[in-house]
Amino acid sequence: MKNSVVRESGGLVDVIDRILDKGLVLNADISVSVAGTELLGVKITATIASFETAAKYGLEFPSGTNLNAPAWEKVSETYANCPECGNRREERLLIREGCPVCGWESPLKKKSVPALSQNDSDKSDNILYRNL
Repeated sequence: MKNSVVRESGGLVDVIDRILDKGLVLNADISVSVAGTELLGVKITATIASFETAAKYGLEFPSGTNLNAPAWEKVSETYANCPECGNRREERLLIREGCPVCGWESPLKKKSVPALSQNDSDKSDNILYRNL
């Protein structure tokens, strides 16, 4: 039996999402020469990325970009993919609440255990739940 690699075919949306998530840098050197003498030389560097990715790698933003906008608060949040279904979600929510799509739960999730209240330590009816 042959070993085969199964690849998911992604559409244009998946490709654009991947480019914006990871970033893409294009470098081009163009020169026009006549008889071995360079007449014109152009060096172009273009970067395509989401603002989140650009901020993560320290890229310079265009002038006039409002860095005090509420959307910039999300830049500091880290995201993770669910290991079961690949759903992208905030890392802290994925660990704390699990995946809402497939129901996966993190082994790092804090579990609730019963603990007796300090005021009513002799009464087993009053059980409080606290997070470890």
